[in-house]
Amino acid sequence: MSIFWPALPEDCTVAGPNGSRHPKRGELIGRGTEMGQIMLALAAARSGNGAALFVTGEPGVGKSRLATEALTMAAETNMVTVRGRASAVGPPVPYRPLVEALLLLARAGLLPEPDELGRYGPVLARLLGGARDADADAASHLVVAETMLRLLDIVGERRGCLLVLDDLHDADPGTLAVVEYLLDNIGQQPAVLLLVTGCAPCEAAELTTRARRRGAAAVLELGPLSRPDVHLLIAAELRIPPAEVCPDLLHRALDGSAGIPFVVKELVHDLGGRPAPHGPRTPSVPPTVADTVRRQAERLGPLGAELLGTAALFGRRFALPVLERAIGRDHAELSAVLRAAVASYLITPEGPGTQWYTFRYRLAAEALLDDLGPGERAAHLRRAARALADLHPGLPGAWCEHAAQLHERAGDSPEAIRLYCEAAGRATGEGTADRAVELLTRAHRLVEPGIAPELHATVLERLLDAVACSARFDRLPVPAALLDTLGGDGGEHDIPAQRRAGLHARLSDLATLTGRPAEALWHLDIARALLGSHPADQYAALVDLCAVHVELSRLAPDRLRTATRYAHRALEAAQRADLPDVACRALLLLGQLAREQDEPTAAAQFRRARAIALARGLPVPRMAADVHLATVAASHDGRPTRIEEARQEALRMGLLPLAHETGFALAMDRIRRGRFDEARDRIRVAAADASRLGLGRPLAMLRLAEAVRYAHQGRRAEMRGALERLAPLLDAAPGVRAMSYGLARAFCSLLEERPEAAGQEFAQALAYDAENPAIGGFGKHGIVLLLGVLDRRMGRRHHTEVTRASVSGTRWNHQFAGLAHAVLLGREGRPDEATATAGKALEAAELFPMARRLSLRLVAQSAYEDGWGTPVEWLRESEEYFHDAGLQAVAGASRALLRGMGASVRQRRTGTELVPPDLRRCGITVREFEVARLVAERISNKDIAGRLHISLRTVEKHVASLLQKTGHPNRTAFATAARDLVRP
Repeated sequence: MSIFWPALPEDCTVAGPNGSRHPKRGELIGRGTEMGQIMLALAAARSGNGAALFVTGEPGVGKSRLATEALTMAAETNMVTVRGRASAVGPPVPYRPLVEALLLLARAGLLPEPDELGRYGPVLARLLGGARDADADAASHLVVAETMLRLLDIVGERRGCLLVLDDLHDADPGTLAVVEYLLDNIGQQPAVLLLVTGCAPCEAAELTTRARRRGAAAVLELGPLSRPDVHLLIAAELRIPPAEVCPDLLHRALDGSAGIPFVVKELVHDLGGRPAPHGPRTPSVPPTVADTVRRQAERLGPLGAELLGTAALFGRRFALPVLERAIGRDHAELSAVLRAAVASYLITPEGPGTQWYTFRYRLAAEALLDDLGPGERAAHLRRAARALADLHPGLPGAWCEHAAQLHERAGDSPEAIRLYCEAAGRATGEGTADRAVELLTRAHRLVEPGIAPELHATVLERLLDAVACSARFDRLPVPAALLDTLGGDGGEHDIPAQRRAGLHARLSDLATLTGRPAEALWHLDIARALLGSHPADQYAALVDLCAVHVELSRLAPDRLRTATRYAHRALEAAQRADLPDVACRALLLLGQLAREQDEPTAAAQFRRARAIALARGLPVPRMAADVHLATVAASHDGRPTRIEEARQEALRMGLLPLAHETGFALAMDRIRRGRFDEARDRIRVAAADASRLGLGRPLAMLRLAEAVRYAHQGRRAEMRGALERLAPLLDAAPGVRAMSYGLARAFCSLLEERPEAAGQEFAQALAYDAENPAIGGFGKHGIVLLLGVLDRRMGRRHHTEVTRASVSGTRWNHQFAGLAHAVLLGREGRPDEATATAGKALEAAELFPMARRLSLRLVAQSAYEDGWGTPVEWLRESEEYFHDAGLQAVAGASRALLRGMGASVRQRRTGTELVPPDLRRCGITVREFEVARLVAERISNKDIAGRLHISLRTVEKHVASLLQKTGHPNRTAFATAARDLVRP
């Protein structure tokens, strides 16, 4: 985006891409309803039925602009239009707006001769002549009013007339008396009376109220423009399409103007063509707006100016008791000027009986601040800060941030930094991580040469911790400046070595979170070097915690044991140093590391962390413990509701990394339940957000879930694409390599009836796990055990060893481990026990439709041979499910097994749509196409028979038919021509 605000172009003719018109400069925006009422009144006046309308609203809201538009519209319908304006400038002039209107009619040649008014002609003459004789003074307001009424009747007789009287709040009493008479008698005249007045307390406002109450006039109360209308107004003033309005300019206009059209326009013209500001500095207030605010404040007298100037020090919003204390005045002294300031629309109360007030628009406060010199402003700010501290000892709640802002504006950076850090700590304790980051970012901006190193370190520590919780990586200091700060060169920012070690540990954790393990290790090595030989517990605990994360990303078979040792050491150091937050984090890591082998111990660690967090008021570790406990519970009861609830609370608190950590678990739950579309939507949204935030570790897990989703539908091509997208992130999350083989590739092969490939892929997953143990399941305690038992590679001893691990008892793994146990019982000649065990396993599998049917297909032959369970029923259930899912390979295998058991098999004639059109035209059947794909892979007839569960003779017949129908001389020629049929 350009560094300049959009300049004001010369051409005002603008059309959109489809030829539609965009608002032009000067066009009335956002007043369609009001103009509609005026147009109806004008139409009625042309028919001889008059009306009166008041237009009211605060200064700058566009009252006079609306009146101008009404005059234009009336003139376009050939009505007589005339306007007069009251004024507070100079000595009072009786009937000024009426006289101005009469003079305008006279210049236009539309004023009737005095004779046409009969006995009211002399009154008209005296009004125009400005006579001051006794007769003129004796003319009552009533006579003048009747004269004006008769005049409107004559002028508007043929065409109708619109009389606009502007700024009636400045009108003399005589004019208002005439207007009141006209209001009661305008109905039978061919004229519209449009009366423009402010809504501050005055005689004109009282007249408006009386007229509305007795139905003598309609009142059009103009409010601020809406956001879309402000957008359109900016586009109109710049003469550009709305889509081209600079977002920064729109934000500045909305934030500074409160939707007041006058302020919006002045902002646009003041900023047009000037460079956009960078950093926290605010652009100057447009001179016209500043002059308007200044004049309004001056009308309130010296005390009013002092009150508003001091109030502006607090920003747009201020509390009256603090203001009274700051300027040393009591409420009685300020009440009158406060009411006047409210009436002038400079400030507004936030509600009835409230002691909080807000400047009507932000630019008003900025304009008042600009009138204070630097020294005067600093003195006022310090006085306001003292008043705030005196009134609210300890600065509870939001007062701490208010005080920090005052000290910042006064140039007292150390105290402002201290208070911002204090406010951020409270925000973290209240569970608002984003707010904590904002406050700490402000504090860090104030760090400059001369700031004490300890204070600088405090800001950095808290900022890095807040960023880690919220994923607001955009708020991190510039890397080069940060590393320079941590360099320890003896300069102004020289921080003690062990404290720098703690900062490097935090940076290591951030690198792990964003999926940069090499950088995490680099920071860890520096932290260890800085700790020295006698580290303080508070820093040693932080370094050991970051070492746990680094160890989990390291390729080493003992990494889990090493990580557990570091976590225990961090916990002990944190307890000695009384660091409850660090202790909670250590306990959470210990729980994660123990969960696979010893779930009761893991759950105990999670509960212990939660108890500490609750006792010490630590919402972040408490929320993390809730997530882990919910995940443990859901793995057994199959109800992910608690995980989703925890995720929503984490999002509400701004704990985005934690919320995204749950995304993988929830996506996998949807996949295992066969709710693939729900999983797709969840993964897409979560992955896009994780990518935007730079959360490498959660993004890697979500990419893995995407691949698993395709694999569990037998969609190999899409699975491979997902795995390619995962490849650059393999180092970002521990154990992803093993899971990509066990959860994705191997399952897809099983659904394609490629058991050899599945076995190799599970073996690869086990190999990756052996060299780099994972803390996420990939099938080792479930499907791998079942396949090993079915292949007779595993027996009772293996089953006992695998199921000793707690993770084998999760509902997902239990379906496989339980069926493996049933197979072993069947082989041991215990069919009743095998049937009962299988029943319990299949009960656990009810939630997982695909895995249940796959398991049934896998164990059916063993159950049939050993005489347990109901293998025929199982195979029919499996065949029907996979046929409906379009997974013909496993459906065909189920049918073949049914035939082998002598059971009837339902005939399936669907699937022709899978045969390519060219082959369909040759008359190739669905079964022949299945054979053709395997021939194209150059697989022997014997292996094809095994794959498709048909006889060798049947395969030979299908191959011969293929060659005859396609015209190829032999299977080699067919395979060469049919390369596109090879499974990707």
